[in-house]
Amino acid sequence: MDTMHRLLFTSLLILAAAIDGTRGGAIVRGTVFCDQCKDGERSLFDYPVNGIKVIVSCPDGQKLRVGTTNWLGNYVVRFDGFTDLSSCHAQVMSGQGYERCSASAGPAQSPRLIFWMLDTAFYSVDSLLSQPAQPMSFCPRSTAPGTPTMPLPPAFKLPPAFKLPPAFKLPPAFKLPPAFKLPPAFKLPPAFKLPPAFKLPPMPPLVPPIPFLEASACANEQWTMPEFKCYWRAINPDTKVALVFGSLAARRYGTDMTLWQGLQGRADPYRTLLREATTALLNSYNSIQFPYHSLDVIQHVNWALMGSTQNALRTALRFRRANLGNLGYGTTNCKFTPCK
Repeated sequence: MDTMHRLLFTSLLILAAAIDGTRGGAIVRGTVFCDQCKDGERSLFDYPVNGIKVIVSCPDGQKLRVGTTNWLGNYVVRFDGFTDLSSCHAQVMSGQGYERCSASAGPAQSPRLIFWMLDTAFYSVDSLLSQPAQPMSFCPRSTAPGTPTMPLPPAFKLPPAFKLPPAFKLPPAFKLPPAFKLPPAFKLPPAFKLPPAFKLPPMPPLVPPIPFLEASACANEQWTMPEFKCYWRAINPDTKVALVFGSLAARRYGTDMTLWQGLQGRADPYRTLLREATTALLNSYNSIQFPYHSLDVIQHVNWALMGSTQNALRTALRFRRANLGNLGYGTTNCKFTPCK
């Protein structure tokens, strides 16, 4: 009995230490876009920026963390031991020297609680904006919010009108000579005609037309065909899965797996999820009418990786239907033409 009591007492001590060491925490996720027109809101001219630092701070001054965006514009900030971030704000740090889009920062945003899991609070932040020093030349000509209006200079006044002296008059006896006339027999030679312009034959396009503004959805089998490799945009077959989908994908698929290998996934539910998610990401970069935005694809994959196996299969099935163009209200075909 003494031995049993000692074992039970030791187990209780270990359990108490584990419970005492669990403090919980919070994770904040968001995206930074380049506000090229400095209009203070998302538009068609804006794009995600890489390497921008984001600071998440709270009024007490003790909760302050800094995160950096990846090449998709996403950042993640973790707070260990703090779960209530309702009074905090996320703000882009201006003057970072990144290309031409870090001279000033857009308005701050407050984190929104999305869900709880294992004593961890997950927060989402609306899109933050990083702005250049001046709006781009292709932007609509309108005054950006908060830009002071330059006062016009006082009206310029012309000097008093200059008066010419009285008109000069010719003496009465002076007459102009008669107008010079060509002799009647003189004729100009016929006009010289240039030979017909030489026309070059039309050059075939090196890259097929981009169906960006058209509705297009292609299956993973078409993305692996060699004649369609020119449609890989923003990402390439050798890009790492962990770099695109984040840390949860790195734990599940490892850090060496490429997107090309992810397209070959079969049998396993999570490999099927990666195959259809990679296909949906490629489709979102090639057609603005694809039902999933590229950031939506990444977010749905991370939610599926945090859930059950059935949840992963359901997410893969939704991606598969979108990739096949079967959206319930019509069928969308793949608009690919062979690369030249």
